[in-house]
Amino acid sequence: MTKFFFKRPTRIIIFLFFISATSVLKGQILSEKERAERYDVLLNERIHKVLPGLMDRHDMDMWLLISREYNEDPILRTMLPATWLNARRRTIILFYRDAENDVFDALAVARYGIGQTIKSAWDKEKQPDQWARLIELIQERNPKKIGVNISEHYGIADGLVHTDYQEFMSHLPLELQSRVISAEPLAVSWVETRTENEMKEFEALVQLTHDIIAEAFSTRVITPGKTTSEEVVWWLRQKVTDLGLETWFHPTVDIQRNNEALKSHIEAFSNGYQEMVIQPGDLLHCDFGVSYMGLNTDCQQHAYVPVLDETAVPEYLKKAFTTGNRVQDIFTGNFSLGRSGNEILRTSLEKGRAEGLRPSIYTHPLGSFGHSAGTTLGMWDAQQGVPGSGDHPMAYNTAYAIELNNTVFIPEWGKDVRIMLEEAGYFDQDGFRYVNGRQEEILLVR
Repeated sequence: MTKFFFKRPTRIIIFLFFISATSVLKGQILSEKERAERYDVLLNERIHKVLPGLMDRHDMDMWLLISREYNEDPILRTMLPATWLNARRRTIILFYRDAENDVFDALAVARYGIGQTIKSAWDKEKQPDQWARLIELIQERNPKKIGVNISEHYGIADGLVHTDYQEFMSHLPLELQSRVISAEPLAVSWVETRTENEMKEFEALVQLTHDIIAEAFSTRVITPGKTTSEEVVWWLRQKVTDLGLETWFHPTVDIQRNNEALKSHIEAFSNGYQEMVIQPGDLLHCDFGVSYMGLNTDCQQHAYVPVLDETAVPEYLKKAFTTGNRVQDIFTGNFSLGRSGNEILRTSLEKGRAEGLRPSIYTHPLGSFGHSAGTTLGMWDAQQGVPGSGDHPMAYNTAYAIELNNTVFIPEWGKDVRIMLEEAGYFDQDGFRYVNGRQEEILLVR
């Protein structure tokens, strides 16, 4: 894939054009109305063109989603149109698929149709009991399996609350109760699968994420000896808010410098980095993600603050940085259809260590959620593998936050540094690619 990394001056120019020119798709952020229209087009495509195939793949002919207002199933939320900010009263969605006769129903057992995508199938005046109407619809279709969102390994796929489950089972005829199963495989596939049109939006959103980081790590934001790491963090939050978007997690900005010991993983991942004044000679690192159009980015990059008369990143830091890219290459080179996350993790760590690297890999699915459902490839505190989600086989048309690090000893500093990288990646029939390139040089704060 063409690389989209730009050196500092070019990236800032691109950022200014990106924000001021003309959907993120065309170089600008859509208005609320335009955004809603575009989101609903993408949603309709997912439900009516993607979901039937997923139901066929998992041999599940009926899928039920049940939620009450303000206590929504995470997956049900991904099926609500842009004008539905929450479920209404008790919202029940029924999907039915008869592959043999090419029938697909998307029905709302609710007082309202759910946008233009899911039609209402309940007239309360004719049948006052919502549960009774649901049972009628089930019996009319006589499904072999009735999938519901209960899951041991994925919180995202475990959205059916106890009360709704009890209510449903108490109304379901005894002869149908044995057909109720976990919809986990289907639910995970729904969440992890991306369409071509979504990827166009996603690529532009990742580009925007890169450009915001580029501005944050510049003298437009940082004055060495004055600006603190927390000020950059809040600049990132405010920038996203000013653009009419949201961050899906609170960003972090941390500092490695030659006279301070490398902090542990647990400090880094529990916001253990205290507010520090950014100084010349510092190696900066950020963790930052943006939400837009039902998609989420997650990115970590590095920048260097030059000391007096320096015009480039020191060679020893450049060399250290290349080891992070090397771990990325080893890791993504092991992506393969049907291979489990735990197998890919183990193979990648073994190869990296054999090359003299000190890698740590903790990559997660990315898209509808930041920490999404799908193939999990390690966690920072689970380098031996992740039971359950780490056993999930890799599928095509899935996106990941390629998150990892490599620890390197730098003689010039007399200590270890950690090169921590995270970039959005995509896997399909053509193999792996970065959604919008990756960082291949440390940014220079200038």
